[in-house]
This record gives sequence, structure tokens and C-alpha cells, in this order.
Amino acid sequence: MMAEDGIRLTEEEQKRRRSRSVALGLVLGAIVVLFFWVTIAKLGANVFKRPL
Repeated sequence: MMAEDGIRLTEEEQKRRRSRSVALGLVLGAIVVLFFWVTIAKLGANVFKRPL
């Protein structure tokens, strides 16, 4: 199989796929940050003052 075989995307399709990937990454990152802050809020601020 040669390197030239496979699906060829147009420039517009490549840009659309790239922007979709970036948007998905940002949404997933926002969900992670949201879960982190909700967890900290549920634990309370005193979680940082405990002895290690």
C-alpha cells in the first residue's frame, strides 16, 4: 500500500475537522475544570488546612 492511498480531504473539510477537534477539546477541558471546582466546593475550603 502506498502513502498516496486513502481518503483525501479538501482544505475546507480539514479546517472543519480541525475546528471541531479544538471545540471538543475545549468542552472536555471545561468539564474537567467544572468537576474539579464542584469537588472543591463540596469538600469545603478547610480541605487545604488539614495536616499532611
